[in-house]
Amino acid sequence: MNPTLWSAVRSEWIKFRTVRSTIIGVLTLLVLTIGIGVLISLAIKSHIKHDGGIARIGFDPTATSLGGVLLAQFAVGTLGIIAMSAEYATGSIRTTLSAIPKRLRMLSAKGIVMFTSMLVVSEIAVFVAFEIGQAIYKSTGLATNLSAPGVFRGVAMAGVYLALLALLGVGLGLIMRTTAASIIVYATMLLIVPIIINFLPTNWQDDITKFLPSELGQAMLAPTSPANHFSWGVSTLILVGYVVAVMVIGGVLLQRRDA
Repeated sequence: MNPTLWSAVRSEWIKFRTVRSTIIGVLTLLVLTIGIGVLISLAIKSHIKHDGGIARIGFDPTATSLGGVLLAQFAVGTLGIIAMSAEYATGSIRTTLSAIPKRLRMLSAKGIVMFTSMLVVSEIAVFVAFEIGQAIYKSTGLATNLSAPGVFRGVAMAGVYLALLALLGVGLGLIMRTTAASIIVYATMLLIVPIIINFLPTNWQDDITKFLPSELGQAMLAPTSPANHFSWGVSTLILVGYVVAVMVIGGVLLQRRDA
């Protein structure tokens, strides 16, 4: 008898929350998102006080208080990768597939657990980072609040961005099957490729950069769309497209390859 999707989800949830890497990953996500965001906000506050009006031009209190997301994206991706690749490393994937013979059901359950868990944790982290950041900026007169145009949406979408990257990590872990290779590919997408693009002609940079996952994330969390970027809605759809593509490829390989 094949377990239902709900049974598979419950099984994956128990597995996910009892693994040590999950606890470490979640704590790292919280520390990076909130801690780095606070440090950036304090540094900017000091800079604004010394430079006065010049530093205030184009200042975005929302995006800067969420600066920790730039590092937290590596934590959630790694967490997603390990959730999948560790099963191949330990051989427990055979046990998992014996308990859930329908492989795509297993993958769906793991994806649901990963996305939902990371969405909840990420939303808590980004909203806390935002509120602390605005408390720091309050004395400068530049603080904003969640009722300002685009701010609530920007903060909420920052959490969605991190949750999507965790799901992207699951897909890469499924395709590559090894943690090290998956992390290298993930880091290349988010860190190395943008550096390489900087060496291209300027007009090429403008056309290519806005498609990069990290730039899509910046457009998603910004209250107003940055120059040479897609709108937050289009950016979200493109990133979802990347995640779906990777998960579909992973699902096809899961069906065709031996465990």
